Amino acid sequence: MTRPGRDETTTISCDRADVALARAFEVLGKRWSGLVIGSLSSGPAGFRELSRAVGGISDSVLSDRLSQLTDVGLVVRTVDAGPPVAVSYHLTAAGRALVPALTQIARWAEEHLPADPS
Repeated sequence: MTRPGRDETTTISCDRADVALARAFEVLGKRWSGLVIGSLSSGPAGFRELSRAVGGISDSVLSDRLSQLTDVGLVVRTVDAGPPVAVSYHLTAAGRALVPALTQIARWAEEHLPADPS
């Protein structure tokens, strides 16, 4: 069924966009995911570096987010045998492709959302 004033092509296009947005926000809608991606946009980082960069995130949540972002192909985990063993994370091409969109969202937030009163 189409909405009043909309043709079938527009409805199908919007439905596809809605499905794609739902998939994107399944990953990006989780707290901290965008900030982790943003922190990795300047280059590879270790777990402790990311923990400091994303202030307020617990180690267990950071670990969960990194695992999820790795599972969906946005982040790669690299282990250097050492000694000492070093683990680093970096964005894949798909992860880097998200950075401009995250920058636009940040600009939108600065313009349209009230600043945190605290």
